[in-house]
Amino acid sequence: MNPNTFEYSESFAREMDAKDKLAHFRTRFHFPKVEGKEAIYFCGNSLGLQPKSVKDYLGKELSNWADLAVDGHFHGEDAWYHIRKKSKPALAEILGAQEHEVVAMNNLSVNLHLLMVSFYRPTKERYKIIVEAGAFPSDQYMLETQIKFHGLNPENVLLELSPRTGEHTLRTEDILAEIRIHGDSLAMVNMSGIQYYTGQLFDLKAITAAAHEVGAMAGFDLAHAAGNAVLKLHDWEVDFATWCSYKYLNSGPGNVSGIFVHERYAERPDLPRFAGWWGHDEGERFRMEKGFVPMHGADGWQLANSNVLALAAHQASLDIFQEAGMENLRAKSERLTAYLEFLIEHISGNSGVLEIITPKNPAERGCQLSLLIHRGGKAVFDEFYKHGVVGDWRNPNVIRLAPTPLYNSYLDVFRFATILEQSLEKFA
Repeated sequence: MNPNTFEYSESFAREMDAKDKLAHFRTRFHFPKVEGKEAIYFCGNSLGLQPKSVKDYLGKELSNWADLAVDGHFHGEDAWYHIRKKSKPALAEILGAQEHEVVAMNNLSVNLHLLMVSFYRPTKERYKIIVEAGAFPSDQYMLETQIKFHGLNPENVLLELSPRTGEHTLRTEDILAEIRIHGDSLAMVNMSGIQYYTGQLFDLKAITAAAHEVGAMAGFDLAHAAGNAVLKLHDWEVDFATWCSYKYLNSGPGNVSGIFVHERYAERPDLPRFAGWWGHDEGERFRMEKGFVPMHGADGWQLANSNVLALAAHQASLDIFQEAGMENLRAKSERLTAYLEFLIEHISGNSGVLEIITPKNPAERGCQLSLLIHRGGKAVFDEFYKHGVVGDWRNPNVIRLAPTPLYNSYLDVFRFATILEQSLEKFA
């Protein structure tokens, strides 16, 4: 990924696409249009594109519903009673987990709350939580209300880590130092996998190890990391995690989330939890008796039966992920994002209009680049959109662009660069 090998030319972009072994996956997605033309879609960090196969996957379950009705729970291919199991192999690969450590269920914020019930158990001595400053609002609200639920004051509990003066992202050594400083009073580290605003990929392995060294739990919101970065949650000994499926996992707006719970908690019925019928031992479930007995692994945190139509849309994308392979996707992502970075820096130069605040080190970022706009504000974003670029604006002054390896091309990146060059003339 030596930037000296990159060129700002259409022929170079087309040559790179011709060499790309994943290029054919692009044709398996629907692209939106802007002003009647196919958009340059760099917004997978907010909502992934729809796989064309989704209609068939949904159609199959609609047919099962029509033909079998209630019998669909126990009869036919992929009986609904066990439908959650179908997504486990792909989720295990994407998250770096054992199949019993993951399950698709609920939505991300709901799952964060459920996991906190089990893994945030403050005591008089250990009660503090480390989180990055400026975490996504859902995480902020969740942490605030969970702390209050325990009768504590968030101002005394939350340790919000900010970058050093003049810097945009956190240094790993500073995160680890804070963990050690507050070790005796630290109950949990609960951070993003990738910070939504800056695009920084945190060192989950090092953070988890440091948390465990001081006796604290380590849990992560992987909304922007799942399907984007290579994860090894089991090997890293992460305690718990959750994610959403509608960003890089391309499973549809607001679609099902999932959880990871490390296998050391697989047979821990003593862990406090908010239980539901579907988390109860499925071999005994239809006895309809009181006395909750959690299922083995992450399944024991389920509440209600599976949303079959949601899981069908989810599976359409997961099958594509298994076919492509996370390691292959990550390798392309690093090259594609590096090319975008090269072109932005080549074109913007010393204009002073924008600054990339995402780490330059590929190991410290996913496919997202966050552009801090110094002049022009949202007008710069609006100019991009007018020319067909679908990105993401985040207040107060950041444009997020995410060239996604499953469906974006080097030609997309080149086309964006020509639009960037035209746009800078208005704001430079």
